[in-house]
Parts: sequence; C-alpha cells; structure tokens
Amino acid sequence: MEDIGVNIMLYAAYVLVLVAVIGAIVLPLIAAISNPKSLLKSVLGVALIGIIYLIGWALSGDEVTAKYIAFDITSTSSKVIGGVLITTYILMVFAVISIVVSELSKIIR
Repeated sequence: MEDIGVNIMLYAAYVLVLVAVIGAIVLPLIAAISNPKSLLKSVLGVALIGIIYLIGWALSGDEVTAKYIAFDITSTSSKVIGGVLITTYILMVFAVISIVVSELSKIIR
C-alpha cells in the first residue's frame, strides 16, 4: 500500500518537472517573439561564451595518460574536457574581477 503512494508522488513529480521545463522553454520564446531586440543580448552572451570556450580549447592539451585510458578517454575528449575546464577558470576569473571592480566602485562613490 505504501508503494502506491510513493509511485503516485513520483509521477506527480515527473509531471511537475515536465511543466517546469516546458514553461522555462516556451515563456522566454513568447517574450522574445514579442520583443525580438531582447534576443540580441542573449545571442551576444552565448557567442562570447563560445569564443571563450574556443580559446580554452586551443590552450588545452590532448595528452592521454594510463588513468585516462582506464576511463576510455581519447585525445579528442581530453582536449574537450581541458577546454571546458579552462573556460570555467576564465569565467571564474572574470567573475572575481567584476566583483572586485563593483565593490571598489561602490567604495569610491
């Protein structure tokens, strides 16, 4: 009897997650259709992150060690993983710098 209640709640959770995903995708599209200029900033942001990833990918190495082989990682996937890690590092540095500059500008004002 207890399993029935758990199953019902799991299905309810699945439905709620599906509704949230649909809402997260459809509602911004409706807003973008009503104001297409708002998409420009989003596209520029995605393009900037893509450019930062390409820089990280170009800087990353493609070496494969014995531990990598154990996890079936090739030189290509090693380069992609390295690119993602370097991109993360670059974005973290930008975030810290922007926080410091923001706080300094508040102090100066």
